[in-house]
Amino acid sequence: MSIPTTHPFAFDPTCGMTLEELLAVKPPEEPDGFDTFWQERYRKTLTVDPQPALSRSELSHPDWHVFDLVYLSTDAFKIGGWLLLPREGQVRRGLIVGHGYGGRDRPDFDLPVTETALIFPCCRGLSLSAHPPISENPSWHVLHDIDSRDKYIIGGCVEDIWLAVSTLVALYPWLSGHIGYSGISFGGGVGAMAIPYDPRIDCGHLALPSFGHQPLRLKLPSVGSAEGVQEYRAKHRDVLSTLSFYDAATAARRIKVPMLTAVARFDPAVAPPCQFAVANAIPKFNEIFILDAGHFDYPGSAAQEAALRDKIGQLFRVS
Repeated sequence: MSIPTTHPFAFDPTCGMTLEELLAVKPPEEPDGFDTFWQERYRKTLTVDPQPALSRSELSHPDWHVFDLVYLSTDAFKIGGWLLLPREGQVRRGLIVGHGYGGRDRPDFDLPVTETALIFPCCRGLSLSAHPPISENPSWHVLHDIDSRDKYIIGGCVEDIWLAVSTLVALYPWLSGHIGYSGISFGGGVGAMAIPYDPRIDCGHLALPSFGHQPLRLKLPSVGSAEGVQEYRAKHRDVLSTLSFYDAATAARRIKVPMLTAVARFDPAVAPPCQFAVANAIPKFNEIFILDAGHFDYPGSAAQEAALRDKIGQLFRVS
């Protein structure tokens, strides 16, 4: 283990916590009506026909057929992304791949999966799904409609993931119940909210998940989207009334499928206790993979990422 000891930040990205302390972090107290809120959103989302449209992409790869994808999400929001199909073998599994708060400009071609159809959606307001006046800057995107529990953009992003699943099922009906989800940072937090309410998802990988333990997220020093929310809260003290319904750790308590959660002991963008709150909350079938650091280059990262990659391949392998 080699947690970084030198860094350019004016705060301690470990939050001064030992591994034992991090593994003891519990989810926050949850608001009344949390399940009803998300169950109703899922029910309404399933009434949307995603109407997927595919076209041959300018991107190419020797292992994958690459298609540009557009599908319809809630609020008639057009979501852009990519569909990858294997050049060899059958399509026997599906995988939705989320992105970080930096968005995505191309699919990942090196995921350790075979015989799998992959969708790489860009959540609303970001990258191929950019939609002014929604800001693509994470510090502003995360504030869009934050004053409304029902309209907050993160809820729409969760619905975008559910409709990515609907898109896969529309294209390949036999994949329902054989679809995984993989997401990092922003995508990890959104995935933690999406997975427990969608029975079509049978396993998931969350890396450096954001949006965990919102009361801590509002307090612990961070850069990026968390800092943006903290600055907003300084002038709007009641913001937790919205954020408590968008807590990835609270949602993770409901996950009942096999999971692999990668969390970091040092992270300037997603405070480690918030990440561990998500991982610790998943009740069973969860393997916690501990990284020395996240959102930061460090010695030994290549070896840790290689070990994690092997576990991702095992989780999403076609049985």
